[in-house]
Amino acid sequence: MFEHLTLTVDHGIAILTLNRPDRLNALSMALLEEMQQAVAQISKPDSGVRCVLLTGAGRGFSSGADLADRDVSDDTMPDLSQRLRQGYNPLIKALVALPVPMVAAVNGPAAGAGMSLALCADFILAARSAYFLQAFVNIGLAPDAGSTYFLPRLIGPARAARLAMLGEKLPASTAEDWGLIHKAVDDSDLMAEAMALAKKLAEGPTRALSKIRTLLRESLDNSLEDQLEQEADAQKSLGYSEDFKAGIMGFLSKTPPRFQGK
Repeated sequence: MFEHLTLTVDHGIAILTLNRPDRLNALSMALLEEMQQAVAQISKPDSGVRCVLLTGAGRGFSSGADLADRDVSDDTMPDLSQRLRQGYNPLIKALVALPVPMVAAVNGPAAGAGMSLALCADFILAARSAYFLQAFVNIGLAPDAGSTYFLPRLIGPARAARLAMLGEKLPASTAEDWGLIHKAVDDSDLMAEAMALAKKLAEGPTRALSKIRTLLRESLDNSLEDQLEQEADAQKSLGYSEDFKAGIMGFLSKTPPRFQGK
């Protein structure tokens, strides 16, 4: 269905793979458009998807924006905001709004907007050889695609400034120490561990997991009073779910519940 990415769904897990290995999965406008289409397909209530796993083909996760995909001649300087508003921003918002959990398996360099894609995930696993890079300052730009939103919230303002203003590579092991990612793993174990985590999430109470990711994200900008109300609304909705019934029956019978995502 797609030219620049692959999408497969297996046992409720949508595996979305950036597939421009010859360009280190650089983000062209065509790839961004295909990703928006894929995310829209995954997000449909009848898609059967209960978890998304995002990764890259070849030796890199994504090198960020494809600089060869634009005209940067002195006499034709582009309006970079157009690409953000048309390509990057809608995709970032769609990934954050996914109705299911998301896992990122970072198999190599994740730079610029490619790093932002990974930061949309609830869980980031990275190969030990991988690194993260806010490359924007190195070419005279400021971070975009949500980086200035995600980074201060995940690792604090000081470390966010260090990454954004110095443009240094952040090894996977340090990213784990900082709490930026869930786990750094041996390169050979990355996909197996990412799939195991995705499988666990896909077998969980999907509606509850969706509410949890929303509550956690919005809590950072809410007052305590607002957050308490949102928790109450979430519990009201989840209290009518089939998964809650299954969870209660499993608790009473002392058997593992079998969640259906309903």
